[in-house]
Amino acid sequence: MALEQKNLQLFDRVATLGAIGRAGAEFGLSSTNASERIKALEAELGVTLFHRTTRAVTLTPDGELFLGYVRRILGDMEEARTVLAQEGGAVTGRVKVTAPASFGTSQILPHVPEFLLLYPQVDVDLHFSDAVVDIVGDGYDLAFRIAELEPSSLRAQKVDRNPTWLVASPGYLARAGLPDHPQDLMQHSCLPLGDRRSWRLKGADGQVHEVRVTGQVKSNLGNALMDLALADVGICKISLWQAADHLREGRLIRVLPSYSDLPELELWALRPPGRGMPARVKVFLDFIRDRIRARNRQLARDCSMMRAEVALHTPN
Repeated sequence: MALEQKNLQLFDRVATLGAIGRAGAEFGLSSTNASERIKALEAELGVTLFHRTTRAVTLTPDGELFLGYVRRILGDMEEARTVLAQEGGAVTGRVKVTAPASFGTSQILPHVPEFLLLYPQVDVDLHFSDAVVDIVGDGYDLAFRIAELEPSSLRAQKVDRNPTWLVASPGYLARAGLPDHPQDLMQHSCLPLGDRRSWRLKGADGQVHEVRVTGQVKSNLGNALMDLALADVGICKISLWQAADHLREGRLIRVLPSYSDLPELELWALRPPGRGMPARVKVFLDFIRDRIRARNRQLARDCSMMRAEVALHTPN
């Protein structure tokens, strides 16, 4: 029958990608075979679902209407599979995941071997990049993001907080001095991320301080700024998970520890629109979330016990 699940999934992907050949390839189908399946689906329904040109494939009004029903049907089927899998069935399938490069390699990748031992029938497809990806169009099940989320149709689930600290090297602080107040940062070499030249910090009393910072270098990559801070260039803002090892070993020191950085970013897991979460996606997300939360708690305990003891030298 034309209305079988695979044909509905193929229709959904063609609608998303705007290309029958690309969608068919995801299902192991030739372009001709995929086109025949779409035609059979149209014949079964008695309507035309797509406008076809040499450049693009777009939905007709009937196709737009049908797409809403298809996504509800597929969502209900995934939800049913999730419930049944949680009742004791084996979890199988592929999980396609994307995350920022440095976060993915340091916070997700180390836990994957343990996950594979627990779920030997689940395959994991990892894509680590700082480039913006089309979560729906590229077929991702999960996307990890550290950000203030904009409204969208994507489903979002908070994973954990993502505290950021001001840090600098002992060498830089010995040369430039240790700031006591946010306004002191105006006299320091600061390393902003991207074009953000204003830093906002909140004191223990709740007062917010906004400081215009200056410095010779800026970068769009957090790790690059941390490397510059390690080289005594200046003060940078960095996620705790990135700086923890350097803080433990004294290569970096927290600056203005009684102030918290704003905005307080959080780590999110995003997934495509739909009602249900497939069992393979749920077990991966739950597993990674638990490992990240445990590690963040440990990092916070370790780093909160460190003392910023810097040998400051006054010129003679």
